[in-house]
Amino acid sequence: MAKAITPRSEDYSQWYLDIVKRAQLADNSAVRGCMVIKPYGFGIWERMQRQLDDMFKETGHVNAYFPLFIPKSFLSKEAEHVDGFAKECAVVTHHRLMNDPNGGGVVVDPSAKLEEELIVRPTSETIIWNTYRDWINSYRDLPLLVNQWANVVRWELRTRLFLRTAEFLWQEGHTAHATAEEAVEETLRMQDVYAKFAEEYMAMPVVKGFKTANERFAGAVDTYTIEALMQDGKALQAGTSHFLGQNFAKAFDVKFSNKENREEYVWATSWGVSTRLMGGLIMTHSDDEGLIVPPKLAPIQVVIIPIPKPKEALDAKAKELMDALKARGVRVSYDNDDQKRPGFKFAENELKGIPVRLGLGQRDLDKGVIEVARRDTKEKSSVPMEGIVDHIVNLLDEIQDNLFQRALKFREEKTTRVDTFEEFQKVIEGDKPGFISAHWDGTSESELKIKELTKATIRCIPNDAPEEDGVDLISGQPSKRRVLFAKAY
Repeated sequence: MAKAITPRSEDYSQWYLDIVKRAQLADNSAVRGCMVIKPYGFGIWERMQRQLDDMFKETGHVNAYFPLFIPKSFLSKEAEHVDGFAKECAVVTHHRLMNDPNGGGVVVDPSAKLEEELIVRPTSETIIWNTYRDWINSYRDLPLLVNQWANVVRWELRTRLFLRTAEFLWQEGHTAHATAEEAVEETLRMQDVYAKFAEEYMAMPVVKGFKTANERFAGAVDTYTIEALMQDGKALQAGTSHFLGQNFAKAFDVKFSNKENREEYVWATSWGVSTRLMGGLIMTHSDDEGLIVPPKLAPIQVVIIPIPKPKEALDAKAKELMDALKARGVRVSYDNDDQKRPGFKFAENELKGIPVRLGLGQRDLDKGVIEVARRDTKEKSSVPMEGIVDHIVNLLDEIQDNLFQRALKFREEKTTRVDTFEEFQKVIEGDKPGFISAHWDGTSESELKIKELTKATIRCIPNDAPEEDGVDLISGQPSKRRVLFAKAY
């Protein structure tokens, strides 16, 4: 099965697409630029969704749902916001079809033109803040901490499964606060939530930082980000959290009476992650044999395979083992399909990235042992049946940690400090360039010039970047701290 996967060293983009399709994660759909997420892929997304949802609720957020369609006039109310999304919007202009009088099939009924066009949501700030005007009257209504799980449409011309599709799944948080300080605190809190999820559950190390003015979310005062590094040395923006100031409150006239009974505009945030995280997971951990899934997110953490074929004694032992593992919270499956050879099953489950495989053979059982294979290192060992459950529980934790440490080591090895543009060019044009830490004078001109010359962008200004005297690579003007550059998805 692995032979059907293009090696990373030959064609990284094709390797990625081969894994998405061969591991049964997603397919292209009949609609250009859209994808069909298959059951196994959706199972991983569900694990992500459930964990994130729990984390949101632990921080006081509640879920709601808002319309898919947004009146065009709403987008006109926040100028910077509409400029940011205008080129990606899908627009509904009619509400009815009819049979073609000339026999050409179904056509749009010209008499069913909408009085006002509707935008298929690219993001929901406008429709939500129009609603918040009715929900918020007093300081007692604040803070308002709402999250939505939804699909959005951004009419991308160049698409890639999970990473960039015309329609994708995501969550978007939208909160309202009485003070700027509370809103900024919320923005940073959610950045921390995203970073914790990425590192502790996806085993994907990230850098927490904030965006330059050129890279901010349209309509935001500040955008905070988590940036990850993929195996090809490109960066992936894995999640963003935005301090929106009072921009949307003013655009939609959302005011509240404060404790002194004076009217003020509320302060806002929004934040989101999407099915792009699936792409990040694939490109952080997988290898030329297929997908590798961190145990905490794996729909199946352990698969038991009978050798050579299912038999009554093996079935009974498998059930006993499954019951014991499930009692410890392990997600386990028994692959007793007698139409497939064990070798085929081994390859199939390796391709799907299942963290642990147990080979259940009668000879081993007679010896009181079982073969344990781990997906991350491909190591195999014979483990005594006595204590096997504790061994597997501990092994899953070990695999989770190993995947994180392996990815962290890669990022550290692929983060380079440079002080001249010549050094910058040498790194960015090399194999797997990674993150480049360099000085920037804070001007849009220098930032855009580097992008023009190298296609690298400032991924973020790290939150913890220390003050350090230096000079900009392009202008030679003074700089007080380093930023992270990279080519990116």
